Amino acid sequence: MTEMVFGAAPARPSEPILTRWWRTVDRWTVGAVLALIVIGLVVGMAASAPLADKLNLPTFYFVARQAGFAVVALAVMVGISMQDPRTVRRLAVMGFCASFLVILALPAIGTDFGKGAVRWISLGGMSVQPSEFLKPAFVGTAAWIMAGTFERHGPPGKLLSFLLAATCTAVLALQPDFGQAALVMAVWGGMYFVAGASLPLLAGLAGAAVAVGSFAYENSEHFARRIDGFLAAEVDPRTQIGYATNAIQEGGIFGVGVGEGSVKNTLPDAHTDFIIAVAAEEYGLVACLMVIGLFLFITLRALSRLQDERDAFPRLAGTGMAVLVGMQAFVNLGVAIRLLPAKGMTLPFISYGGSSLIAAGVGMGLLLAMTRKRPQRSAVDALVGRG
Repeated sequence: MTEMVFGAAPARPSEPILTRWWRTVDRWTVGAVLALIVIGLVVGMAASAPLADKLNLPTFYFVARQAGFAVVALAVMVGISMQDPRTVRRLAVMGFCASFLVILALPAIGTDFGKGAVRWISLGGMSVQPSEFLKPAFVGTAAWIMAGTFERHGPPGKLLSFLLAATCTAVLALQPDFGQAALVMAVWGGMYFVAGASLPLLAGLAGAAVAVGSFAYENSEHFARRIDGFLAAEVDPRTQIGYATNAIQEGGIFGVGVGEGSVKNTLPDAHTDFIIAVAAEEYGLVACLMVIGLFLFITLRALSRLQDERDAFPRLAGTGMAVLVGMQAFVNLGVAIRLLPAKGMTLPFISYGGSSLIAAGVGMGLLLAMTRKRPQRSAVDALVGRG
């Protein structure tokens, strides 16, 4: 007998697609995403204005572009969230293959924009960072492979998904992009834990991560410089971390006032990786807690809704995406308060950037599709892999 998750009624075949979507989607999560985008645009007005003036562009040039990216991201998010799990799985696999091939071609067609890591493709007046799109696509692909473990006579999905994660991690580390590489492996670890983790294997992976980090420290000047800066007893006030730390301290609880902050004039990545420093200085701890609360809400609500999911793919894909959103936000915020070494990672939905915002829309569309109310297979069918 078919049962329903969260007590929803089955969707009627004749029901308009938008009506069905609105009735079955997690509207609280949609609202939280909209709130993050609005916060990003508001803070971006202050954070990006000095750069626009320096480049002789209209004051709100970057904000206008971000608003355009937001419209595209929301359209993509809604479009993907309307799909059934099977369609989402296919889209994820195709997206993964495309983004992975582009990343492999980056040494020949990519650029570093003077930052020492070839991560972008320059397309005239805009750039694309393929690794941003790789992450949500990886979640869907790894979940599909890992779900095979639960099918009768299925493949060794856990092992195969680990090999996929290890390959992605290695390719990203060679850019070098150690932050994204570590994030991919952490997301896989979260999915593996939900799939039924072997504690000895997890311990082995933790040991391997330490070994790889030690090797990178000894052989990568870029990696070693960031670790040394993180471990230094004193923060150099002329570095990005120094500027961000001072801005957070200056902001206090309620901030110095809208437009009154100074860190946006000195911090190179004030509108991207360190936008939370601008928010902290001008709007204070209250604004930062609001941002943290929204990310926690999205992550924990998704995990809560997935508890009753019986099909392996939606459960694993939704968990992976929830971990990805939460971990990326944690890393970005952790770097700003010097809890973690500098990573060069954006804050989802808030940092400026088309690749970051649209890719976040893709990922959130996947998450919403996995947490929508829909008919569930019976417990017996789920266990034996039928349907």
